[in-house]
Amino acid sequence: MSIRTRTVIAMVAVFALLAVACGDSDTTATEAPTAVAEAPTEPAEAPTEPAEAPTEPEPMTLPGEGVNVTMARADWSTGYFQAELYKLILEELGYTVSEPSALELGPSLAYLSMSQGDFDFWVNSWYPGHVSWWEPELPDGSQVGDHLTAFGPAPDVAGKFAPNFANATGEMVAGGLQGFLITKSFADEYDVYTMDELNSNAAALAAFDAEDPDPGNGKADIYGCQQSWTCDDIILSQIAFSGWDNVVEVIAGYDAMVAEAIVKANAGLPMVIYTWTPSAYITELRPGDNVVWLGVDVVLDDSNPTDVEGGAAHSQLPGTAAIGPEQCPAAANLGTCQLGWIAADIFATANTAFAEANPAVAKVLELVTLSIIDVSLANVAMAGGLDTTADIRQLAIEWVASHRDLVDPWLAAAIAAA
Repeated sequence: MSIRTRTVIAMVAVFALLAVACGDSDTTATEAPTAVAEAPTEPAEAPTEPAEAPTEPEPMTLPGEGVNVTMARADWSTGYFQAELYKLILEELGYTVSEPSALELGPSLAYLSMSQGDFDFWVNSWYPGHVSWWEPELPDGSQVGDHLTAFGPAPDVAGKFAPNFANATGEMVAGGLQGFLITKSFADEYDVYTMDELNSNAAALAAFDAEDPDPGNGKADIYGCQQSWTCDDIILSQIAFSGWDNVVEVIAGYDAMVAEAIVKANAGLPMVIYTWTPSAYITELRPGDNVVWLGVDVVLDDSNPTDVEGGAAHSQLPGTAAIGPEQCPAAANLGTCQLGWIAADIFATANTAFAEANPAVAKVLELVTLSIIDVSLANVAMAGGLDTTADIRQLAIEWVASHRDLVDPWLAAAIAAA
């Protein structure tokens, strides 16, 4: 039940109680005189005016009534659930919100389009990596990021551009664990537990090359990222920074790459793939079972070894994770699981002019925080076949229904901010 409907019902109930308390206020007439000679009695009191019927309560005005909002979603499926969830929450505030699936973008285009007002917000930012897309210059001389606000704590970002971050909490702070996975049986056979060891172990390279996407080129062709996701650029920077001359990133459609990786991992064939959480991927690529996390000797800094615009923001320092040797064997030697990737902050980002003009939306983007477990479970459900727009929206509806204790205070704060 929406907050508007529940408020109207509550107001009707209050007015009904008031009507019962008023009752019937008419008085009874005095008795007739007992004798003609007696002086007439005092005239009966005039009846009081009947109580007015309770008026109908005024419908509650929601901040979004009459306001159209255009949102986008990222072109990776692990962000679809969050997009539908935010759409649903804003609709409870009266906003007419576009279907996120109608505008599906990669970050290279999303931030540029958002800065120019082509759409209002999305909830699929990964920081600090995506900060690199804030730096390009627009025709008027301003930078893309001059027109954007991210709703979360500012990350430690190197480079000249200082992003605008709006608050100290966020959608999923440090929610994006990421790194490279390798087939466990292959890693155990060749004692290869870091990318550096794979790059330098001739026997492992030969065995890997025989089964990889480009066999016979003398290189380890690893499954990387889809083009324009930013992680593709970061991996290229890592290869250049660490001198992995015998490693090549395969840049292709991610779902096709992960499908191949799962088959190889289950068959004990060599493969390396970049992946992340929250996702359903690690329910099939299972660290400690058919795969393990690979470590790196040195974590990419802000030196921008590929000399790309915004490349300083590709730094992955400190690049460590609290993962034990069973899932990350490199931790036994390095003392920690040095994945080479920072755990990314997953935040909402909006066009600043839109956010300022719609404070209730801005308050929602500021306050909503999600559990990594909840998002992961939604992704598992999607991987199990609940993957249409209607399915994903139903997952969001069920989440809201079971988390009214969180959602209702967010809505109340948004209404107060309007």
